[in-house]
Amino acid sequence: MGVVELVERYGIDRSAAETLAAYGFDAERFDLLRGRLTGAQHAGGDANRVLGHIEPPADDDLTRLPPSGTAERDRLAEVGREAIAAGQVGVLLLAGGMATRFGGGVKALAEALPGLTFAAAKLADLRRLADELGCAIPLWLMTSFQSDDVLRDWAAASASAAVRVGIAPQGVSIRLTPGGELFRNADGAVSLYAPGHGDAPWAMQQCGLLDEFARSGGRHLFVTNVDNAAATLDPAVIGAHLASAATLTCEVVEGHAPGGSPWRVDGQLQIVETFRLPPGIDPLATGAANTNSLIGDIEVFEASWPLTWFEVRKQVDGVEIVQFERLIGELSAFTDTSMLLVPANGPDGRFQPVKDPAELEARRPEIARILSGRGILRDR
Repeated sequence: MGVVELVERYGIDRSAAETLAAYGFDAERFDLLRGRLTGAQHAGGDANRVLGHIEPPADDDLTRLPPSGTAERDRLAEVGREAIAAGQVGVLLLAGGMATRFGGGVKALAEALPGLTFAAAKLADLRRLADELGCAIPLWLMTSFQSDDVLRDWAAASASAAVRVGIAPQGVSIRLTPGGELFRNADGAVSLYAPGHGDAPWAMQQCGLLDEFARSGGRHLFVTNVDNAAATLDPAVIGAHLASAATLTCEVVEGHAPGGSPWRVDGQLQIVETFRLPPGIDPLATGAANTNSLIGDIEVFEASWPLTWFEVRKQVDGVEIVQFERLIGELSAFTDTSMLLVPANGPDGRFQPVKDPAELEARRPEIARILSGRGILRDR
């Protein structure tokens, strides 16, 4: 839909309409979702609930990644190295969002460690591995309308023969009031947002990078949050995915963290977000937590899965608003999925998420130990 049509349809300013048009805003879908708030049958948070019989995973549903130094870990790593060296593995960093808890800046360019940004840490890991294997590794960043321009500049300055850097912008939408009206700030302007990391398959399809990767022999994508510096491209993790024979592998850690965890729903092993659990289900019952790092075969990202648009309520300027978002972990509901149990901390640690500056400060010593042990801090 064009800029003028958006201005007239929603009574918004031209600047907002230009952003919506540039980032693939779907007016028809937006109006349908908006109708969920205004319709007589609106069920509130119940619309987010997972349907079906839900139970914790069995003990053998979680495959533990062998520790470094073991023969099995070495075997998996060799399989993974072969796939990476053959150009079959690409890396997608989820670097969109709004970074509201980082003051609305671009979190990818915040310093994970003094002098080392999150994006630079990921880049250093891939350069190290590409040099070791004598290959090129494609890196893509899923950006949002807020981070896109800055990260395009970063990508242009960071690309090399060893690591090719591309950009896959996610979509954009308009915040609503609980009553279904367009939420407007004090000066009357609408408030835009990035609608979740479930946009990743769509974003990769829309920008053409997925087709390009497939044509060049690409077969698997490693996807992770840019703010989880510990989630490096580990050949053993790729090898574990290939050994599973599943089309999707989700990394999970022991314990509980805000977000999702592995469950069986009508027998299907999948990631289910805590807010989706039916009343009476103990979110700690699985003993494992989703890390939002996953490895998927390319067909998982080529398909147009009917990911759910979840109703998310937040506070903006002290006012409750509604956003509709998709989550990448729900891919596990539509394809054969394995769950890889990885350590959060220690030399093999892979889960050091950072949601705000205070958490970053607390995690920095462990992040430094992990990255140092992998050679990422060397010669920088």
